[in-house]
Amino acid sequence: MAERNKRHTPEICQQKLALFQALPIQLDEFAHKQAWGETLRLAREHKLTTYDAAYLEMAVRLSLPLGTLDTSLRAAAKKAGIACLPEKI
Repeated sequence: MAERNKRHTPEICQQKLALFQALPIQLDEFAHKQAWGETLRLAREHKLTTYDAAYLEMAVRLSLPLGTLDTSLRAAAKKAGIACLPEKI
């Protein structure tokens, strides 16, 4: 979208993709099992989209901090006892 909306050049987009490729990303093989249960419950409880609730569910299940600037998701994480990164906005 950034390239299409002319916020970034194709070269900048390629550089950013290279940074993402360097991250130690792992697939969560259990997320789909949570989608209709815990994820939906969290979405309802915190008035989140299921997309955002999936991130919260994973952070709770794996006891990991959540990286987001979304204020609703940050508030839900705080209620769930999950730290957010960055710590200050």
